[in-house]
Amino acid sequence: MRATSKNTSPNERQGWDLNHENGLSQQASSMTSRGTKYWNSGAIPLIAPEILGDIIAEVADVGVVISETGTILSIIVNPNNDAFRRLEHWEKKDLRTTLTIESVSKFENRLAEFLGENPLVRPVELNHTDGSDRWEAPVRYSFHRIGPDGAILLLGRDLRPIAEMQQQLVEAQLALERDYETQREYDTRFRVLMESSSEAMLFVSVATGEITEANSAAVALIDRPIENLINNQLSGCFEGRKRGDMVDVLASQAISDINKKMTVELRGNGQTVEVFPTVFRAAGERILLCRLVPENGKGMRPDDINQNLQSLYADGPEAIVFTSDDGDVLSANDAFLDLIDVAHDINVRGRSFADYLQRGSVDFKVLTENASRAGRMRNYATKLAGEYGSPRAVEVSVTKVMAGQRTVFAFVLRDTNRAEMAQARPHPSSDENMRSVAELVGSATLKDIVAETTNVVEKMCIETAVELTMNNRVAAAEMLGLSRQSLYVKLRKFDLLSRDGETDK
Repeated sequence: MRATSKNTSPNERQGWDLNHENGLSQQASSMTSRGTKYWNSGAIPLIAPEILGDIIAEVADVGVVISETGTILSIIVNPNNDAFRRLEHWEKKDLRTTLTIESVSKFENRLAEFLGENPLVRPVELNHTDGSDRWEAPVRYSFHRIGPDGAILLLGRDLRPIAEMQQQLVEAQLALERDYETQREYDTRFRVLMESSSEAMLFVSVATGEITEANSAAVALIDRPIENLINNQLSGCFEGRKRGDMVDVLASQAISDINKKMTVELRGNGQTVEVFPTVFRAAGERILLCRLVPENGKGMRPDDINQNLQSLYADGPEAIVFTSDDGDVLSANDAFLDLIDVAHDINVRGRSFADYLQRGSVDFKVLTENASRAGRMRNYATKLAGEYGSPRAVEVSVTKVMAGQRTVFAFVLRDTNRAEMAQARPHPSSDENMRSVAELVGSATLKDIVAETTNVVEKMCIETAVELTMNNRVAAAEMLGLSRQSLYVKLRKFDLLSRDGETDK
């Protein structure tokens, strides 16, 4: 300590005293009550036992103090880890009794290594169990000496979150492998199917117009190496076709389901082929499946009934409609669209066929019931109501067709008029009645003649309705707007029941 000068001013002497006291207080604050420093060359200061337990509990998930023989002396559990609360009653037990069979040998080897004066042993992963295999917890322990009495501290870190993550990764890897195997299986099936087909087939991307797949038949027909087809434009295989127009036209034809073909000429050999497109969507991308059939007859026999019927359906003069058993339109050709003045078959598919008939569900019920009973019905006269034009008189023939387990009705419609319909259905009894009416002129009053004429017209209408419905009295009553009881009264009145062998009951 340096001496102060006698000539020092009071303010300077007061400042020196404050600095001296601050230095002493700082030196005293770094000293313990025993006069030693807290931190000396990196050493940890003295820590009270109750504080040390809290520190261990916060640093590790579980702390286990064992003897050199493996007996549990004390257990400290992290208060935030409720799963290890069941370990607290294991004190005084042998640690080996809390481990699974495979973990006992691992613990004994690592303990022997640590007791062999090798304090830097690697941590060991042990699996705890409650003995009933209902609870198991993997823990990673590190070994530490804590006193001269041979006590050993095991600081453990819960490995269950890591184990759960590893299990999820394993399950994801297994699921991915299964998906790969399934994909490889379907890819193999696809390759075998493509190569086994005798038809030339190409897969084309609608977005890019490029060929993505081609089978051997297509390679032979187009007469190009497969490497010159894959990832090249479809239009490049044909003469006079632009890059985007051909794919757009094929996609439109595939959607329309009418006249689903395009006649093109192959580039190079000049051979004419017909392209039959089918569009579908896979993985968010629209794909065209194009079947190539040579037009010279190699790809089709003259007796190929499927192709012939398809051509008749598409190009025939008669309107053809296929419906389900409940009346929904499945497909219709261009001739039917001309009758109802509709531009595209998409506008009629899914709609009820009865919507286009004059008497709606009555006509449809008469047609389908007779077709279901006899297999077919011919020349049913009605009117077809178009979208914009006036109703047209038509004759309808219907046939019941079995499509697998489903019933499909095929309707053929022929445009006609009322004069032709009247000539097609003469009524002998009507001519006789009309002659009888004519003979009344001059011998009866006009009132009597009108009454007789009304009876003649009424009888003609009833006869026509019964004939059209093939003697289905319920349908005939609905067609005439009568109740079934009223129809029977009029049938008895005009003696029409006896014609079908039915007696008046």
